[in-house]
Amino acid sequence: MELIALLSSGKGTWAQVSGLMKYGEWDKILLLGSEFAKTFTHEKPFEFIQVDLDQKLVALKEEFSRKLKGKIDGMEVALSLASGNGKEHMSLVSALINLPVGVRFAALTREGVIDL
Repeated sequence: MELIALLSSGKGTWAQVSGLMKYGEWDKILLLGSEFAKTFTHEKPFEFIQVDLDQKLVALKEEFSRKLKGKIDGMEVALSLASGNGKEHMSLVSALINLPVGVRFAALTREGVIDL
């Protein structure tokens, strides 16, 4: 399964994404974020997709859709929304559903990676 994660402002929220990447078994990892998020590094390979998170809701959803189109191989993805705000979350979930692709929310807990 592929992992898609949002990297928004505030590096403190990136630890959850980093942990998911480290402890999960992913076929592919796609990280979305602003130019600021390009500073994120990890030992596992990932593709970074830069987006303008300052856009209004509909424009952001359209950019997510445009930039994710053709990048998802499976019919379902694991999604991390640990980083970001409501507008960013709504835009990304809407873009994924409209691709269409199924969404499973993923989180890292003390017990390991779980689906919510």
